[in-house]
Amino acid sequence: MHLFRALKPPKPLFRSLSAWSHLRAVRAKDAPLDIHPEVEDALSNNKPVVALETALVTHGLPHPSSLEVPLSLEAIVRSTGAIPATIGIIEGRVKVGLERYELERLAERKNKPSKISRRDIAAAIATEVDGGTTCSATLIISALAGIKVFATGGLGGVHRGGENSLDISADLHELSRCPVGLVSSGVKSILDIKRSLEYLETLGVPVIPYGDSREFPAFFSRHSGHKLPWNVDDPSTAAKILYTQWQLGMENGALFAVPIPEEYESIGEQIQQYVNQAVLESEQNGINKSGNDATPWLLNRIAQLSGGDSLTSNIALLKNTALVGGKIAVESQKLVNEAFHDSGDKHPMIKPSFSKTRQYSPSSSSLSNHKEQESSHKGPVDVVVIGAAALDITSQELPNTNSALAVHSTAPGHIKISLGGVARNIAEATHRVMAAKFPGLSSILVSPVGHDAFGNILVDKLHAFGMRTEGLIRTDTPSAVCNMVLDSNGALVRGVADMCINEEVPSEAIIQRLKKHVPTIVALDGNLSPPTINALVQYCNEHAIKVLFEPTSAIKSTSILPAIVTALEQETSKHAPVTYCTPNLLELNQLFETAQSEAFELTNHPSWWRSVENLNLGSAFRMDLEQLARRSLSDHDGTKGNLSFLIENGVVQKAIHLLPFFQHLIIKCGDQGVLVVMAISPDDASRSDWSKKRSNPSQRCIIAHGNSKETIVLQHIPSLPVDSLVNVTGAGDSFVGALLAMLAHQPNMLYHPESLHEAILTSQKAAVLTLQGHSAVSPLLSSIA
Repeated sequence: MHLFRALKPPKPLFRSLSAWSHLRAVRAKDAPLDIHPEVEDALSNNKPVVALETALVTHGLPHPSSLEVPLSLEAIVRSTGAIPATIGIIEGRVKVGLERYELERLAERKNKPSKISRRDIAAAIATEVDGGTTCSATLIISALAGIKVFATGGLGGVHRGGENSLDISADLHELSRCPVGLVSSGVKSILDIKRSLEYLETLGVPVIPYGDSREFPAFFSRHSGHKLPWNVDDPSTAAKILYTQWQLGMENGALFAVPIPEEYESIGEQIQQYVNQAVLESEQNGINKSGNDATPWLLNRIAQLSGGDSLTSNIALLKNTALVGGKIAVESQKLVNEAFHDSGDKHPMIKPSFSKTRQYSPSSSSLSNHKEQESSHKGPVDVVVIGAAALDITSQELPNTNSALAVHSTAPGHIKISLGGVARNIAEATHRVMAAKFPGLSSILVSPVGHDAFGNILVDKLHAFGMRTEGLIRTDTPSAVCNMVLDSNGALVRGVADMCINEEVPSEAIIQRLKKHVPTIVALDGNLSPPTINALVQYCNEHAIKVLFEPTSAIKSTSILPAIVTALEQETSKHAPVTYCTPNLLELNQLFETAQSEAFELTNHPSWWRSVENLNLGSAFRMDLEQLARRSLSDHDGTKGNLSFLIENGVVQKAIHLLPFFQHLIIKCGDQGVLVVMAISPDDASRSDWSKKRSNPSQRCIIAHGNSKETIVLQHIPSLPVDSLVNVTGAGDSFVGALLAMLAHQPNMLYHPESLHEAILTSQKAAVLTLQGHSAVSPLLSSIA
C-alpha cells in the first residue's frame, strides 16, 4: 500500500462551528437581528437558501418595479427548490427574510430608506431607520446567518478614474472576507471593469464566468473583452468550487459572473453608449463625486436615455441570476448534506456554512468549557413552563438493510439529534407565539439540565431561539436523553430513555424561581414527580397563580391527582385546584378512570358531590347534547362523520365529572377537533358573555346555569385541514404553547365566545404548522397570524 494512503487520517467531519457560534454570540448579545421563520426553518433543516439584496428595492428600481421585481426574484428562487432570504433593515432591525408588507414599506420609500453598505450598518441600526442593503452589507449578513449563496444583478467595483480618486466599492473587499458565493452579472458597466477585475485578483477572490465562455460579462452586454482563466457551465461545478473553498478553510467568497440572456444582447451595445453618455454627464455635473448617490443617478439617467430599455434588461439579468443562484444553492446543499451523511455527523444544532472548518465532537472545548450565560432579559415573566427538556437521538438504518445481520453489531444508517421534552416544546411554542403576536409578554422554561455536553447543546439552542434561560436548573445528573433505533421502514426497534433528572429536582429550587418571577400562569407537564407537582400546585393556589396541567401521556396523566387530593383536603382554593387541563381523549379517559378508582376515590369526596349537584345538569342539557352529537365534524365536509363520539365514548360525561378538579378542560380530539368544557364561577360569570348566551347546538355550543349561578359551557371547534403530514411529535405541545400565550395576553379569553374561538384557532394553527414541519416546534410559529 502506498505510504501516504496508509497514513491517511480518517475522513473528517465537515461541520463548521464558526458561523453558528458567531450567530449564537450575536443573538446572546440581544443584537437587533431577526431571521424570518421560514429562513430559520430552512437553515435548521439543512435546506438551500439564497440571499437577495434590497438596495435595488430602495434605490435601484422605480416604483412599482421596486416591489414587483423582488417578489418575482423570490418566486424564481423558490422554483429551484431553494428558500429566498431577502435582506434589509426595518426600523433599525436587520431582517433576514422579509414579509410582503416589509418589502412594500421599503419599495414605497415613504420613510426615506438609506442605502446601506458596511460602514452604514451600525449607524442605521442605532438611529432606527429603514435601509436597503447593498452587496457588501448583504454579504456580511448572509455570512453571519450561514447563507452560502447570494444572487444579485451587478456589484460595485472600481469607479472610472478610481486610480486617482480611490473610489472603490466596499463590495469587492467583502467578497474577500465573506465565505459566500455571489451570483451576479458582473460589475456595473458604469464602472471600470478592467481595474475591478485586477483588484479582485489582488484580493484573491476567484471570478468565474458562468457559461461556455471565459469572457467576463459587461452587465448589459455578454461581452467585455476581458478573459479569465476559469469558467463553469453548470451549477454542480459552481457548487463544488464553493464546497472546496469551505473544505480548505478559505474565508473568502467567489464571484460567479452570469451573462445577460442572449435575447437582450442586441440592445446591449446601444445601452452601453447611453452608459458612456451618462458617465460623461456625471463628470460634468459633479454627481460622480457624490458617493452613494452616484450609482442610482447614473442608472436612472441610463433608463431615461434608453427609453426604458435598460430597465427591461436590468430586470432580465436580475431574474437570470436569481435562477442560477437558486440552482447553485441547491447543488451546494446537496454536497454538504452528503458529506455529513458520509461522516455520520447529524447534529442539527450546528449549521453548515462555508467558513473555517472545525471538527465537532461532544467533548470539544466549545462545549466542555461552555459557561451558561445569564439572559440579558430583565423584564417580568408572564408564563413559567415547568417540566422536561431533553435531547432526542434517532438512529435509522438505511433502506434495504438486513437487520438480522446487524444484531449485536452496527448497521449503516443516519443519526439525528433534535430537541425534545414536553415542557421545552411548550415553552418554545409559547415564546414564538408571544414574539409574533404579543412582543411585550415574556416566558421562561424551568427545567433540570445536566452539566454535560448534551445540556450545553440544549442551552445553546435555546439561546439561538432567543429564549430566556435563567429558569434552567443545572445539576450534576446527566441531561435527559431519549435514544431511539428505527429500522429502514421507520418502525421502532428499540429505545433507551434516560429521564431520571426530571425526578430529582427538588420543588424548592423551582419555587425559588416562581418567587423571583411572579408569573400569572404556571404550566406543568406530567413528567414531574407527583410530590413536586403537589408542592407546586399548593404554592400556586396559595399565591393566586393559575395552573395549566399538560398530562403528557396516558400513563403520566394521573401524576396530578395527588395534588388534587391535597387541595381538596386543605380547601386552599374556592375554585377547582387546577385552572386548565389539556388532555387528549386517551388522557381524559385515564384521568377519569383513575380519579374514581379505589386508589383515589375522588368522585366520592364530599366537595365533588357538592360541585356536581350545583351544576344542575338536567334533561335540557341532555337534549342539547343529543342535538350536538348529530352535528357534522366539519362545517364544510359532511363526509367526515358527526360528533356522536362525545356521547358514545362518554367524552362529555367524563369531562363533566372532572370539572370539580379542573376548571377548564381543553380536550384535544385530534382530527375530530377541540372540545372546551368549563365551569365559570359566579363571580367570573357575571363578567362573562357566556352568562348572556343560550345553548345553540347548531353553533356547537351548549350552555347551562348551575344552582349557585355558575355557568357551564361546552363548545366544540372543528379541526383545521392539514395539507401534508410530516411529523406528529410536538403538535399537541405547540397547541398548548400557543394557548398559554393567548391566555397570558388576555386571562379571561375563554369567557367570551369570540375570543375563545380566537384562542383555540390560533392554537390549532400552531399545531398544524408543526404537523407540516420537521421540528418538534415549527419555527413558523414566530410569524403566526
